[in-house]
Amino acid sequence: MNPRPTSPPLLSTTWTDPVTGRRGFLVVDRLVRGVCSGGLRMRAGCTLEEVTGLARGMTMKEALHYEPGARYVPLGGAKGGIDCAPHDPEAYGVLVRYLHAMRPYIERFWTTGEDLGLTQDTVDRAAAEAGLVSSVQAVYPLLDDERAARQRLSDAFAVAVDGIGLDELVGGCGVAESVLAALDRAGVPYAGTRVAVQGLGTMGGATARFLGRAGLRVVAVADVKGTIANPDGLDVEALLAARDTFGTVDRSALRPGDAELPGGAWLETGAEVLVPAAVSYAIDTANQHRVTARWVVEAANMPVVAEAEERLTERGVTVLPDVVVNSCTNAWWWWTLFGDIGPDPDEAFGRIRRSMRTLIDRMLARAEADGGTPRAAAHAIVAERLPVIAERFGWYG
Repeated sequence: MNPRPTSPPLLSTTWTDPVTGRRGFLVVDRLVRGVCSGGLRMRAGCTLEEVTGLARGMTMKEALHYEPGARYVPLGGAKGGIDCAPHDPEAYGVLVRYLHAMRPYIERFWTTGEDLGLTQDTVDRAAAEAGLVSSVQAVYPLLDDERAARQRLSDAFAVAVDGIGLDELVGGCGVAESVLAALDRAGVPYAGTRVAVQGLGTMGGATARFLGRAGLRVVAVADVKGTIANPDGLDVEALLAARDTFGTVDRSALRPGDAELPGGAWLETGAEVLVPAAVSYAIDTANQHRVTARWVVEAANMPVVAEAEERLTERGVTVLPDVVVNSCTNAWWWWTLFGDIGPDPDEAFGRIRRSMRTLIDRMLARAEADGGTPRAAAHAIVAERLPVIAERFGWYG
């Protein structure tokens, strides 16, 4: 069964920057109540095909968090992408011009925010320069009290927890809870379970923090400079404090027992849990044989290519799919804006943990019952929910 939309995306457009010639993309997969949701990524090599897949994934993530009695009603799925390295000197200008070109879409139906390569602060600053009120202004007409909703979200973004903004922690909280739920179902204790994380940006860094605080041992993290590993466990908080805005760790913060290894070494550091939290297509057919973990937990979008996942599954490795695992960043935005939760970290983390426990348990139980993979189970759940949402709201109305 293929629950993803079988029809082409509602909108697929390619933009060329008149100054640098770099390309940007916007794909709107579906609209619900006339609005769609999906972040904007910036990376060298970003393609229209990639953005199309991500937009379809957003439709699925929205559907998975549908609760008929909640104030937050899932939106359609979309995604934006810019083919430019975020640290390129021309990147910010490209971003501003892209947002200016996409302004009619953002004003009317596309709500967006940070994704790979971009922080929300950067998106907000560039959006203001592009003449936008907000990167999520298209959703404002759906709110009962726009002023109160915007204040609630602004207050939430101002909250910091142990030195890290709440908005930078919510996604990793969801990823970590996915890991913990999987361990609980398998009867595996947290203490002593080893974790390797690729990427120490917003998602990977928060995941490492929550898993470390839950008692797991983070034995490896990878960034653009390579892999940092220690079989006895890394000092996660020290590494987080030593990151730059792109998630690169200052090596002067390493302890004597921390080893510097090649970039791909995170795949085979003896961890039971691998968390690819950086780029798409990180695990492919050429390197999947190096994976010795029991679980691969997709914190990034599309980090495991389909053929590699098939081979991992054949070897007994369980892949927890991105459409479930990393869905809470998006959900937290809307729970807060629509008023299902307030700008409070305990309330946010509690809602995320309950929601992810329910989704992971439902997905893994469905996979066991169907004899399939967790991804197939997640798709089946979405296939059941999409028609319900369509019947209630329509796709394009």
